Amino acid sequence: MKIVFWGTPEYSLRSLEVINNSNHELVGVVTQPDKKRSRGNKLIPSPVKQYAIKNNILVISPNQIKNNEDFSNQLKELMPDIFIVIAYGKILSKEILNIPKYGCWNAHASLLPRWRGAAPIQRALLSGDKYTGVGIMKMDEGLDTGDILIEEKIIIENNENLQTLKDKLSELSSKLIIKSIDLLNTKNNISELNLLNQLSLNREIKYANMITKSEYFLNLDDTAENIHKKVNGLFPGAYILFNNKNLKILKIKILSENILNIKYNKTQKTKEIIGIIKNEGIIISTKTFPILLIEGKLEGKNITNKNNLIQQLNIKIGDTLS
Repeated sequence: MKIVFWGTPEYSLRSLEVINNSNHELVGVVTQPDKKRSRGNKLIPSPVKQYAIKNNILVISPNQIKNNEDFSNQLKELMPDIFIVIAYGKILSKEILNIPKYGCWNAHASLLPRWRGAAPIQRALLSGDKYTGVGIMKMDEGLDTGDILIEEKIIIENNENLQTLKDKLSELSSKLIIKSIDLLNTKNNISELNLLNQLSLNREIKYANMITKSEYFLNLDDTAENIHKKVNGLFPGAYILFNNKNLKILKIKILSENILNIKYNKTQKTKEIIGIIKNEGIIISTKTFPILLIEGKLEGKNITNKNNLIQQLNIKIGDTLS
C-alpha cells in the first residue's frame, strides 16, 4: 500500500520506522514545522522530520492544513492508499480525510472512548487508571470518535511513569498499526472490515485535555497518593519551589509503616522535612503518608538522587518546603 505518515514527536518514531521497513511504500511524511524546541533561537526539526530526512523520505511541513489548496493537491499527487496519523498535533479536515482510498487511521493511546483528546497517557496516569492500551481508529471529523479496527489492553504498573508508559504504548502502536495496514491490504474496500463503534463498548467517555503549565506545580499539602500520581503522570515536569528555584521531583516513594525499617514522628504539619536517610533520600510529610524524595533536579543543576540530592539541597529536619 502507498502510505503517507503523519506524526511529529519521538512517540511517533517507532511506528514510522516499522512502516518504513515494511513491504509497503512510504511515499511521504507530514510533520509540524520546525520550532524552537530548546534554548536559543535555533529552529529544530521534529524527531519525525529528522528521521525522514535521514532516510530520504519526502517531508511536508505545512504551516496550516485547513483551506490549504496547495497542500491538498500535493497530497493527492502522491496518490496515497492510506494516511497513518500518530501524534501529528492538528485536527485533519474532511477534505483531507477523504483523500486516501482506504481512509485515515490513527493509533490512539487509550481505551476509547475513555481519554479522547491530546493527553491520554498523562490523564490515565493522573487518574490512577489500572489499564490503558492502544486502539487503531478510522478517523472522522470528531475528536477521536471514529470506529475501532483493533485494540489491545495493557496493565499500568504501580511505579509506571510517563516516559516508561509512553515507551510501551509507542511500541504497541507500531505493532498494531502494521497489523492494521496488512489487514487493510487484504480488503477490496473499507466496508469489508469489522469495525467497532466506540459507544458499543459501554465505557465512560472522558476527555484528555492538554496539560496546562499550572498543573506541573506540585502541592505538597495534597495526599501522598495524589502527589505520587502527579510525579509519575507528568514526568519529568512536576516541581516545587526551593529557595526561589524550581526543584523538579523525579522520583518518590510513599512511606507506610515498616517500609525501609525506619521510624518517623507523625505530624499534622505538611511539607515538613521529617527525616533524612543516608543512601535513600529525604522524608517529607503530606496530608496522608510521608513521601520519600529519591531523585530530583534543581534549576540550573544536574539530576541528582539519594545522598547527592541530600547534600545538594543542604536541608535539615524541621525545614519546610513550598
